[in-house]
Amino acid sequence: MTTPVCNSASTASTPGFPSFTSYVRDRGPVLLRTARSLTANPSDAEDLLQTALTKTYLAWERIEDHRALDGYVRRALVNTRTSQWRKRKVDEFACEELPEPDPTPAPDPAEQQVLRDAMWRAVVRLPDRQRAMVVLRYYEDLSEAQTAEVLGVSIGTVKSAVSRALGKLREDPELSRAA
Repeated sequence: MTTPVCNSASTASTPGFPSFTSYVRDRGPVLLRTARSLTANPSDAEDLLQTALTKTYLAWERIEDHRALDGYVRRALVNTRTSQWRKRKVDEFACEELPEPDPTPAPDPAEQQVLRDAMWRAVVRLPDRQRAMVVLRYYEDLSEAQTAEVLGVSIGTVKSAVSRALGKLREDPELSRAA
């Protein structure tokens, strides 16, 4: 445990009263035991004691009865620990299950790219007319009517050609391996 840095005015002894430095040196181990009883972690106890001693140091000149210093420091320990507990309670709380379920893990971007590449190679292997219709319908996101208008064919032609193209894509061996 380290002693807070003090200036000579605050550490000077007055008749019958110890200096802050001598008080910490004499009572530090007892106060540390008190701090340890308030926390489960020894490092947290040291931090708690340092905070309480800092508060005591800042009030040293105002403390009239130096015989009650232990009580003052213990009260500072309890108040500081209560403040820490309240802050932590707002920020953290234990629960049996996570508030949001873990989403299914995102696919590996490299695997997604392999699948996209395989899909594009399969689309390129389609006959020109079917490829044009698949590209307009699914890559350009045009409706059947818009696709028919762009290509100058009937909507029925678009429906049947796209259906045949999708069937070929489902049967493509490279896509079945990539998926």
